Amino acid sequence: MAKPLDSTLWALAHAERAALADDLAGLTTEQWHLHTLCGQWDVEQVVAHLSAAASVGQWQWMRSMLGARFRPDIHNQRRLQEHLGSTPAETLDRFRAVINSSLAPSSHTPAYLGEILVHAQDIRQPLGLTRTPSIEALTPVAEFYASRNFAVASGSNAKGLQLKANDGPFAAGVGALVTGTTLALVMAMAGRAPYLEDLEGPGVQILKSRVMGTGH
Repeated sequence: MAKPLDSTLWALAHAERAALADDLAGLTTEQWHLHTLCGQWDVEQVVAHLSAAASVGQWQWMRSMLGARFRPDIHNQRRLQEHLGSTPAETLDRFRAVINSSLAPSSHTPAYLGEILVHAQDIRQPLGLTRTPSIEALTPVAEFYASRNFAVASGSNAKGLQLKANDGPFAAGVGALVTGTTLALVMAMAGRAPYLEDLEGPGVQILKSRVMGTGH
């Protein structure tokens, strides 16, 4: 598959942010505080994290990481707190304000598209919200995730496996076969265990053993 232009990837990221904001508009207070697939963060905290991620450029990221002594968890938690509102509605307003941001710490645009794709599903899955992002958005993220580790241990999870989407052009690797939707493959590579149930093939057990031993 031809590599999409960064401008195309950012447009897809903006569309995914907008779709998530629409999904969040009708949540109850209880739903805002439901745990997500992203560790101990609840829905509101993941949304604040996404706002922070869309607000940090290269130099801001470097200063923040230096201040956190290069501990990503500390960096993420500090920036998340900056973008939490006094109410979930205010947190959502802050997220809406950065929907069209193309700010990022580096030029790895597929990773930042992946961030909104994965975290949106981290939120939707526990809430029972069903939305499948476009194949155009998912495929470059799947290709990036299969090729390396970047924020998530996706490259390590995919190593030595043949991954093949049954709903799009994504295919990568050589080894025991793992098939499923592009979304399920992306989420599994990102370490989200519930999506393993949507995959098939002799390589699923290998992937499962890696994901279940991966912290999120």
